[in-house]
Amino acid sequence: MKLIIGALVIAVLIGYLTGGRLANLANLKIRWAPLAIAGLVLQVINPPGHWPIVMLLASFVLLLTFAIVNRHVVGFWLILIGVSLNFLVIGLNSGMPVSSQALAASGQQATIGQLTDDADRYVKHHLAGDDDELLFLGDVIALRPPIGQAISIGDIFTYAGVGVVVVAGMRRRPKEQPVAAAEVQGAH
Repeated sequence: MKLIIGALVIAVLIGYLTGGRLANLANLKIRWAPLAIAGLVLQVINPPGHWPIVMLLASFVLLLTFAIVNRHVVGFWLILIGVSLNFLVIGLNSGMPVSSQALAASGQQATIGQLTDDADRYVKHHLAGDDDELLFLGDVIALRPPIGQAISIGDIFTYAGVGVVVVAGMRRRPKEQPVAAAEVQGAH
């Protein structure tokens, strides 16, 4: 959560520093936004059994669809790449493999024990093992405290894409309404 908030704050600051305005974000032509909201909600719901992995995979289908539909918006290609990479590694491994080294380096040693002791409870993430495929796409990048998070290459692309969308959207000027010829002639 700290990383998402931090990325948004940095994007807004860069947007302002490059002459953008927050109000300009309202002019973005983002389509099918409810898909993104539903996709994110599915990622945080954690019912018992095998439903969490089904919901996680369904969330990525929704997020991929949302990114594809909005690929015309500057930055969405980066989001599409990030979501695709995360979906690939999660789909191949029935959950996101998380490196114990990245957890330790990011100050999350307690999470190693939780993923080991309560493996049935943490279906969406699991401690990376020898049988995981494309492990380099898993949560193997450590962000030390104060962020204290293990992230994936897909996360980097996704956060960068969101940042580009925000900065470009803030810099985008609203299109001016064309002035009717009669109004122009009447002004003389």
